[in-house]
Amino acid sequence: MLPQLADSVPSWLLFAVIGFGVLTLRYGVVAGLAALVFYGGRRDERLESKIQPRWPRPGDVHREIGYSLLTFGVFIAVALVTHRGLLRDHSLIYADVAQHGWGWFALSIGIVLVVHDAYFYWAHRAMHHPRVFRTVHLVHHRSKNPTPWAAFAFHPIEAVFEALPIVGIAFLIPVHFGVLGLSMLFMTVYNVYGHLGWELYPKGFARHPIGRFINTSVSHNHHHERARDNYGLYFLWWDRWLGTLDPEYETRFDRIAERKPEEAVPATA
Repeated sequence: MLPQLADSVPSWLLFAVIGFGVLTLRYGVVAGLAALVFYGGRRDERLESKIQPRWPRPGDVHREIGYSLLTFGVFIAVALVTHRGLLRDHSLIYADVAQHGWGWFALSIGIVLVVHDAYFYWAHRAMHHPRVFRTVHLVHHRSKNPTPWAAFAFHPIEAVFEALPIVGIAFLIPVHFGVLGLSMLFMTVYNVYGHLGWELYPKGFARHPIGRFINTSVSHNHHHERARDNYGLYFLWWDRWLGTLDPEYETRFDRIAERKPEEAVPATA
């Protein structure tokens, strides 16, 4: 019965339904586990070690989930237009690892992440142009004290631009299906961490020769709170190279990373 039903459903619709389901499930599991662990029971004991020691406003989570689901719909629409529409014959996505080897498989993961991060930095800075910010990016920044559910809470126009680097890179270099899947999983996990509200890296990480170029929850939470500085996604090298990193970032990071409940400092509203 199910195989017959699948045969009668247009391939694009099957792709859309399965794709939306996968994106939603991955988001639900990763963000849901983070929310359960950090926003679940014994909240009072955990609050003062939070980056912003206050809980999100009522309704924030519902808004974040609603916009995230809308974002996934946009992601699927962009994928349909690019990879199942007129451009499908130009895609370099492949299924057989042997076609390019495991070395390229591993290297291409790094390439995808570096390209995605560079694209995000410049697109993110553009989103902070006053006109664009007010009409588009403000949707994401309504979460001044974000939760894990804010990871994909974008305006539909911003969601289009968020989708482009992932679907677009497959027209530039050969990319295995598995590389795209792993990249999307990493993006989800790191986005959830960036909006978590707690810092997981230890004190001193922001000053470490490697850690100083890695984006952190403290960095991105400060961006949400102040709506300036710290535009990176996975890395901070663009912010450091171009002077857009919060000058107090390392001091702020160390203070929060070592914070004990009695040492918490109320966040600026």
